[in-house]
Amino acid sequence: MNGAEVLRADGSGRFRVDGAITIESAPAVLASGSALLATAGNATVEVDLAGLTDFDSAAIGVFFEWQRRSAAGGPGIRYSNLPHKLVTLATLYGVDALLTAPAND
Repeated sequence: MNGAEVLRADGSGRFRVDGAITIESAPAVLASGSALLATAGNATVEVDLAGLTDFDSAAIGVFFEWQRRSAAGGPGIRYSNLPHKLVTLATLYGVDALLTAPAND
């Protein structure tokens, strides 16, 4: 599965993750998300993680990189429907507040 298959824009400023973000797919998903963010203008973008089926720590890296790019002049970004296991992993690393912080708009 490539990044475009995992991440989709729904046309209303919302992206949906459907599938896995692991070390193998992370570069493609990062690129796909970065391209979508670049087309979002200044509106806050919601990334719905309800369809995230499998992930490892690389997924957290992807989400933080999107936030970094967003903070550097792109749209605000917020994550919704974070899977419990993702929050647990982020808490283990001490970065859960960064994933659940309000959008930077």
